[in-house]
Amino acid sequence: MGQKVNPIGLRLGIIENWRSRWYANRKVYGNLLVEDQKIRKFIKKAYHFAGISKIELERVGEKMTVIVHTSSPGLITGRRGAKVDKLTEDIEGLIGRKINLKIIGIEEPERNAQLVAEAICEQLEKRAPHRRTMRKAAETALGKQAKGIRILAAGRIGGAEIARTEELVIGSIPLSTLRAEIDYGFAEAIISKGTIGVKVWIYKGQQLPSKEARAPRPTIAAAAPAGDAPAAPAQAPGVSTATAVTATAPAAPVTPPAPTLPAGE
Repeated sequence: MGQKVNPIGLRLGIIENWRSRWYANRKVYGNLLVEDQKIRKFIKKAYHFAGISKIELERVGEKMTVIVHTSSPGLITGRRGAKVDKLTEDIEGLIGRKINLKIIGIEEPERNAQLVAEAICEQLEKRAPHRRTMRKAAETALGKQAKGIRILAAGRIGGAEIARTEELVIGSIPLSTLRAEIDYGFAEAIISKGTIGVKVWIYKGQQLPSKEARAPRPTIAAAAPAGDAPAAPAQAPGVSTATAVTATAPAAPVTPPAPTLPAGE
C-alpha cells in the first residue's frame, strides 16, 4: 500500500497553519464546512486568471474574514479597489452574511508550488512539449533560491494511447523532515485526449526555532548524598568571596568538659 501524505497536512501545527481557522459545535460544523468549499470554488472560478495560490478563512463569532493570496492583486482589486466591493457583495450573497475581504500579494510566484503547477498545466493545454515545460519551471524555481523541486505529471502525456508518468527531480526534497518548509501544489490540464494531473513539491529550506527556544535551560544541581556536608551556597553576582564568607552563620561555642572528682571524695 502507498504511504503518501500531503506535505502541508503533515506539518500542520508545526511550521504550517490551518487554511480554515474557526471552531463550531456538531450542529453547525457541517454547514460551515460546506460554506468554506463554496467560497473557495467561487473565487477560484471567477478569478482563475489572477494566480490565486490559497484562500484562508477565519471566523470569530459572527465575524468572518476571507484572505486571498494572489500573484496579481491588481486583477482582483481593480482600479482604486472598485472590484473588491463587487467581490465582497458576491460572496455575501452566496453565503448570506457579512464578510471582511483581504487581498495579499505573493512576492515570489516562481517559488509557489500551486502557481507553478497551474502554469505547467496552462502550457500543456497549449500543446507545449511537457519535458521542456517541466525543465523550464524547475530551473526558474531554483533560480529564486529554492533548495529543490520535484514535478510529477501523469496521464495521456503527448496524446499517447497508454497513460504514463513523467517525473523531474532537481535538488533535495526531505519529505520526512518536519521542520523542512516544503510547498505542495496540484493542478489538472484538460486536453482533447484526456486529463493530465500535475503535482509539484518545492523545498524552500528549514525553519529553525527562535533564539528564545534555542537558549540553554538552567541546570539544577544534583542532591548531595546522605551523610555528606551540604554544598556551599552560590555566590551572588557582584559579591566578593570575603563578603560571602563573612555572611555565613557563626559557629556554636564549644562547651569545656566538666571536671571529674577522685573516688572516695
